[in-house]
Amino acid sequence: MKDECLICGAPLKYSEHDELMECAICHKKENSKTVCVNGHYICNACHTQGMDSIVGVCLAEKNKDPIVIIKKLMALPFCHMHGPEHHVMVGSALLTAYKNAGGQIDLPKALSEMQARGKNVPGGACGFWGACGAGVSAGMFVSIVTGSTPLAGEAWGLSNIMTSCALGAIGEVGGPRCCKRDSYLSIMKAVEFAKDHLGVEMELSTIECTHSAQNNQCIGKRCPFWRK
Repeated sequence: MKDECLICGAPLKYSEHDELMECAICHKKENSKTVCVNGHYICNACHTQGMDSIVGVCLAEKNKDPIVIIKKLMALPFCHMHGPEHHVMVGSALLTAYKNAGGQIDLPKALSEMQARGKNVPGGACGFWGACGAGVSAGMFVSIVTGSTPLAGEAWGLSNIMTSCALGAIGEVGGPRCCKRDSYLSIMKAVEFAKDHLGVEMELSTIECTHSAQNNQCIGKRCPFWRK
């Protein structure tokens, strides 16, 4: 997992502009800014193949701690060191812990909605959009539990505030990206937010990173979850 390309293990490179790429697995052609140095491109769908298993794991989960839940998701075969799967996993872990902590939601329906929304946030959004998908996923969590729409009032505001809180924490640490670090930061902010604004108190365990050896861009001691 320390390698970047799922085909050859070579590092990835990013361009400023979209280019037409052909997925090396399914051969679908689409625009992307990401390719490995040997020319291999993997589309988001192939990169996240197997992500549907998130729903089954979450529905069987009784824990009130979203960190415990997302660590279980990160250990599943479909999850890579980095990738758009985290854009679904953050919100899914939060929805599950929220439900288990007393939140009044239809969890199967909420998880299905989280999958649909999270899959629309592409890999690389953190660098190209200025909005990390893990932070956006935390905003989606609040949007789903509050029933927000573009025409909502308070729920609309809460959803956007949640996203801004998560992105603020991510931005303060700085880059380069780490999907694990950004997921943990987003969840921490969401647990705090749910207690203060939604009246649901989830649990939150101490976080120590166990993924640094798999991350070529690990920032080491600058990471709040770093351990030797």
